Formats: sequence, structure tokens, C-alpha cells
Amino acid sequence: MSPTSPPASLASRPRVELAPPSAYTLGPEACELARRAGLGADPWQADSLNLMMSVRPDGKWACFEFAEWVPRQNGKGAILEIRALAGFLLLGEKLIMWSAHEYKTAIRAFRRMKTLLKRLGKQVGSNENLLEVDGIRIKISNTNGEEGFERLDTNAELKFIARSKGSGRGFTGTTNIIDEAFAYTWDQNEALMPTMRAVENPQIIYTSTPPLSGDTGDVMYHLRERAEAGGDASLGYRDWGLDGDLEHLSEVDLDDPELWASTNPAWGFRVTEEATARDRRGMSDAGFAREILGIWPKRAEGSTVIDPAKWTRMLDENSVRDRETGLALGVDISPLRDSSAIVVYGNRADGLGHAQLADYRPGTKWLLPRLIELRETLEPIAIAMGRGTHAFLKTALDKADFKLPEDPEVPEPGDLAVTGAIDMAAAAGQILEGVREQSFRVVPDRHLDVAVAGAKTKASGDTIAWTPIKSDVDITPLVALSVARWSYVSRSYLLTAREYDVLGSIF
Repeated sequence: MSPTSPPASLASRPRVELAPPSAYTLGPEACELARRAGLGADPWQADSLNLMMSVRPDGKWACFEFAEWVPRQNGKGAILEIRALAGFLLLGEKLIMWSAHEYKTAIRAFRRMKTLLKRLGKQVGSNENLLEVDGIRIKISNTNGEEGFERLDTNAELKFIARSKGSGRGFTGTTNIIDEAFAYTWDQNEALMPTMRAVENPQIIYTSTPPLSGDTGDVMYHLRERAEAGGDASLGYRDWGLDGDLEHLSEVDLDDPELWASTNPAWGFRVTEEATARDRRGMSDAGFAREILGIWPKRAEGSTVIDPAKWTRMLDENSVRDRETGLALGVDISPLRDSSAIVVYGNRADGLGHAQLADYRPGTKWLLPRLIELRETLEPIAIAMGRGTHAFLKTALDKADFKLPEDPEVPEPGDLAVTGAIDMAAAAGQILEGVREQSFRVVPDRHLDVAVAGAKTKASGDTIAWTPIKSDVDITPLVALSVARWSYVSRSYLLTAREYDVLGSIF
């Protein structure tokens, strides 16, 4: 096959586009490989791949994360196919994980990829599950739930899975493709994201139409907030949809063909005016606005209370605390005891606060040994935690000689600081005020970002406390940050009680 590229659409560029700095792109090479397989990239798809596959001067992806939000039937699946094909055959990526909300969607992608590989190569002998492409032998797995491809020369794999809370655990993904991102949850994100921690040059790619409702699509909303805030040096982002929200459609002329054309990049060759007019007649206003014009639902009330733009401005990967001003440790354990977090808080030389997630892992068994290590290395003025965390750890803390103050009014450096309801309310309030006033800086960490995006406050009498917007959001890093800052501020006078000679540390 020798397909020709269609003409450029009226929608030549998306409404919102965020492109990190880069030195060059591998997009053209990927598109050329796909063309050999009979898949010609539309101009807008080629632009998407050029951004997605842009490379920094050090040879790493400019976009650790890349998101493309585009209305239905424009061909966003082809973008993923071209990227996966290039990663598997040209780049030698060790494991590409393609996940979808539903199993049937993942299987359709697997079958399309199988067709492309067969066009590029040939079957080996009578074995229909063994291909050879440019001298590379590829094994096809058709086992239910284990669909994918394996290169027999490098053992690199391309796997297709339906997402669940645990899908992806145990894999070390070089590239994660998140198809149908409208149904991608924080729980699934927490299962998949850590698979990339040990990978030298990872990438995660999201494609979708807008979320189905304002109380779903939390990851998508978080990505949008980060893109709108700007300043994210590792996020590539493109949104073709109209501005506004589904609750204010009276302000949008849903019958305007120019709006139809401006939001559909494949307009005029894959998406036609005639077909769109049929959609308009057959769909509800909200359904047409979302699926065809890419308009998002208004995010449900009860969303995060921390302004994402202000939070993003506080992120500073070069932030360093002043070692002469000491530090406090904040500790928190999730209610189900399935994760724990430790945060370091201190001051910088310029007087701003400095926060850094010291550790975040599943479970609790690792927590006490890590606390002992940090106590010995960093000599904190306080080690803070809530009453529930302290009650859970009390026996182990006592054995390791972590002590409450003998006199609560006169704590010693290194004593525990255990927050009651009033103290916890003060800790949450200090974070809210600190974000508003931009009074501290945070070493970027995705777990903290997730916690901040997924937290709100709940009132109880005269106090407030952090609570997750949804049950699948883990806010332990934010709680640990709150008690760390609170204890540092409330016990900073202890800095005069001794001189610090802290060993070298990353914190």
C-alpha cells in the first residue's frame, strides 16, 4: 500500500498546545515507518508525533508526559499505533504497555497493531504467530489477557491490557500508553506510574475525549490544570476542544459548521460536514458538545482547595534547604495502612520554606527503619505525626527510643510532635496560607502532586482536616507535609538549643 496524506484540515492547530523545549524530534522517522506499514499520518497526527517524540539535548524525551484530547473519530488511535510501532521496532524500548478502559478496546488496538506488523514483514514458515520484520523475529501472543508481541532478539515486549487498580504492578514500563484516559483513575495511575521509576528514559501518553462527567476524569482534570498553569517542563499537551463547559451551552452555537471544523483536525477528509450534521440531529446537546466539539464538563464541586496554578509556581527542582536552619520530619500512614509517607521541611537561605518528599512507599514495614536512618542522619528538631499514626506505631516507636516530650510545654530537640484535631487543623491551615502567600517551595514529586490535586478540607466544629475528594486518592504525602511544616514552625525556637552539624544528605 502507498497511502497519500490528506490535505490539511481547517483545524490546523489545537486550541491549547504546550510544548517543552527540545533539540530535535523522532516524529518523522516514526511516520515513515508507519507509512511503510500502510498507515499514513494526517498532518495533525504528524504534528502530534513531532511534539510527543521531541528530544532534549541530553537525548531524553522532552515530554515525560504527553496528552492529546481530541473529539471522536478523528484518528487519535493512529497516533498511538505509530508511536508504539516506532518504540517497538526503531527505538528498542524494553516494554510498551498499552492500556484501555475496556478489554475490547485493548484487543482492537492489538489487532490493528498485528495488521501493521504483518504488512511490514512476513510469516515465518507455517507458524502464524511468528513474524520476521527486517530480520527481526517477532512472537505474537494471542492468549486471552496476555495479548502482545515480543522481539526474540532483545526480548522487548509490547503488551495490551485492560486497566484495573492492580494492572501494571510488577512491570517495568518504558512507555505507558493510556488510551481512553477519561476513565483513567488515580488508583490505576498509582499502579502504573511507579513502574517507570527505574527506567532511564520513560514516557507516558494519554489520549481521550473529555471526561464523561465533572466528578470523573480526575487525572485528566489534573493534567489540564497543570497545562493551564504553565511552567511544566516535562508535559506536552494538546486540546482541540472548545473553551467553556457543558453547563453553559447556551453560549455556544452548536449548529455552526465553522465550530465543527475548528475542533476536528481530520475535518474534510475523515470527518465530514454531512456526517457531523447527522450527529447533531441524532445526539443530545451535551453529548454532541462533548463528543464532537470537545467541550469539557464543569468540574464537580468539592474539588481540590489548593489552587493548581499557585501550587505549580511553588515547584522548584533546584530548591535546597539551608542546613544551618534545621528541619522537621512529617510522617503519615493511610487509613488502610497500605501506604506511608515522610516529608522533610526546613528553610532556604532566602527565607522561604523548603519541602521535599523524603520517602513514599506501599505498606508500613519500611517506615520505622527509614525514620531511624533519617533521625541519625538529619537530627530533626521534631518528628511529627497525627494521633492515629502515632497510636499505630507506638510500640515500635518506644522500642526505637522515639519519645514524646517529658514536659509538653518544653519539648526537646528530636522529640515527637503528635497532632490532635486542633493542631491538625492548624497544620492544614498553614499549608493553605503558605500556598496563597507562596511562602515555601517544593521539590517536584508526582506523589505530592496527586495528593494536592485529590485533597479537600472537611469541617468538624471549629476545626478542619484534609480528606480525599475520592476514595481512590492517597493524600498521605500532603498530610505528612502539613505536619512537617506545622512542627517546624511551632518548634523552630529549639534551633537555638544546639548547633547543627548534619551529615551530607540529599535533603
